[in-house]
Amino acid sequence: MASGTGSRRFTEKGSLLMHMIMNRIDVPAEDAQAFEATFMESMRATLAGVPGLRRSSLLRPTEEGQPYVSTMEFDSRADFVAWLRSDSFKAAHSDREAPGMDTSSAIEQYEEIGAIAG
Repeated sequence: MASGTGSRRFTEKGSLLMHMIMNRIDVPAEDAQAFEATFMESMRATLAGVPGLRRSSLLRPTEEGQPYVSTMEFDSRADFVAWLRSDSFKAAHSDREAPGMDTSSAIEQYEEIGAIAG
C-alpha cells in the first residue's frame, strides 16, 4: 500500500513511487538514423536538471513496423505537468523541421504501483 507526502508517493517501506510517461513514435525506416541522432541530442540538451525527472530513455524497435518508445520517469505527476509548462519542454519540442522529427506519436501516462529489483 502506498502512502503520500504532498505530491510525492512512497511505498510502505519508503521507496519513492513514480509517474511514467511513454511516447510511442512512428518513424519511417528511411528517417530512423536522423531521428535517433536528433532525438538523443535534444534529450542531452534539454533534460539535464529538470526538477523531478529521474530518467529519460529512447528505445529502438527490434522489429520493422514497431514504433520507437521514449520514456520519462518523474517523481510525481505534478513534476511532469511542471515540465510541460517549462522552457525545457518548449526547447525540446521547438524544432519539428529537424531531420526525422516530423513524426506522429502517442503519449501514455502511468502511475507506478510497485517494483521489484533483482
